[in-house]
Parts: sequence; C-alpha cells; structure tokens
Amino acid sequence: MHEFSLAQNVVEIVEEAVTSHNATRATLVVIEIGKLSGVEIEAFRTAMEVLQSGTLLGEAEIQYDIKEGQARCQKCGFRFSTDSLFAPCPKCGAYHVEFTEGKELLVKSVTAE
Repeated sequence: MHEFSLAQNVVEIVEEAVTSHNATRATLVVIEIGKLSGVEIEAFRTAMEVLQSGTLLGEAEIQYDIKEGQARCQKCGFRFSTDSLFAPCPKCGAYHVEFTEGKELLVKSVTAE
C-alpha cells in the first residue's frame, strides 16, 4: 500500500516544519490531495491516523482539501473537470488531454505551537 509510505513522508515533512520553527507540536495540518493523484484517499487517511500517533502531529487536526481534476483538450482547447485520467474531451471527443489540476499531493499548511 503506497498510501502508507506517502503518509509517512507527510509526517516527516510536518515534523521537520514544526521543529524548524522551534515549535513543540502541530495543531492543524492541511493536506491537498488531487482526485487524479492515484492516492486512495480513505487508505491515506487511515495511514495518517496510525502514523501521527506518538509524533509531533499526535494531537493535530488533519484537514483534507480534495482537489477536482481539471483538464484542457490539446486539440480544441476546451477546459473541463474530470475525475478520470482516461476521459475524452466532452466537446470534441479527442483523447489528447493535458491535466492542469488534480494530480497533486501536498502539505498545504501547518499550524504549530
């Protein structure tokens, strides 16, 4: 399950941010996950719950900002929302699509004290 290793990396990133600002613990962490990122969101949430225990994130509230997929057709230029990496352009039917949003997994913000 790659969600576990992704969650482990997020915990490490947040702990590094907390210690680099001379704080003692994180109180709020906002994580952005794109629907096209390939991350199974519920598995990632479960992994975060398991991994944050006993760390500087132990008591932190974790908020998830789920980002919709956005794409632009390279044939006709039409921009559209999608939850699939294999969606054709709804305007012209072409499969030459550039994904502009929704593939990210990032720590958006950390609040610490």
